[in-house]
Amino acid sequence: MTGDDIASELLTLGLARGMTVLVHASLRSIGWVDGGAEAVVAALRQVLWPDGTLVVPTPTAENSDTSRDHLTRIAGMTFHQVLDYRRAMPPFDRVATPAGSGQIAEAARTTPGAIRSAHPQSSFAAIGPLARPLMKRHLVSCHLGEDSPLGKLYQANACILLLGVGYASCTALHLAEYRYQEEPPRRSYRCVARHRGEAQWRKYTDVVLDDSDFTDIGVALDEEITCKRGYIGKAECRLMLLRDVVDSAAEWMRAHR
Repeated sequence: MTGDDIASELLTLGLARGMTVLVHASLRSIGWVDGGAEAVVAALRQVLWPDGTLVVPTPTAENSDTSRDHLTRIAGMTFHQVLDYRRAMPPFDRVATPAGSGQIAEAARTTPGAIRSAHPQSSFAAIGPLARPLMKRHLVSCHLGEDSPLGKLYQANACILLLGVGYASCTALHLAEYRYQEEPPRRSYRCVARHRGEAQWRKYTDVVLDDSDFTDIGVALDEEITCKRGYIGKAECRLMLLRDVVDSAAEWMRAHR
């Protein structure tokens, strides 16, 4: 696959100039791409430009001591080993910390002109005319709710592109967790970020995030919402409105959670 091949197949799928699109993607699923992840990002920009905006999730679960990834890493460690491990954890740096969501997201994050939101664990990055307003004011107490880029993407009537990944990777489903009931369950979180050159731990309370039923929700979404489906290389893809995904997922959660 060349960048031009990918751009052509994106157009066939339904992506178009001027769209604002949240992309979850797997480079490996496409097959061999001349130019790698950077070529995929360039193809997305080619289709969306000049007035479209590309958004990718750039999460960093490894800098939290309450995340599932962290708890898996420390399983079996002694008390003192855990303390040493946590002391050595690198703090989140908005500019330097790599995205934990794959090569395509990292290529987008490091593209000149990309803007990243400030959340130390659940950040996003964007390129395009709406990048700055979408990424601003991502409160630490709101991973993926109304005061996150997801809430702003909902208001902007953005689309979601799942490129070689399933609904288990669809972060927009988390926005539904903030909406499916008036007072959703909450829990404590803790993560470390760089503040004025020093590592600083932040503790905060936010909605419980649980992706264990996202695949089941995806089965229902495929039956209920309008979704354009096709392939980019070998990767199965879905293109759909973020509002449809969030609204239908919230209904599903009200009925099944």
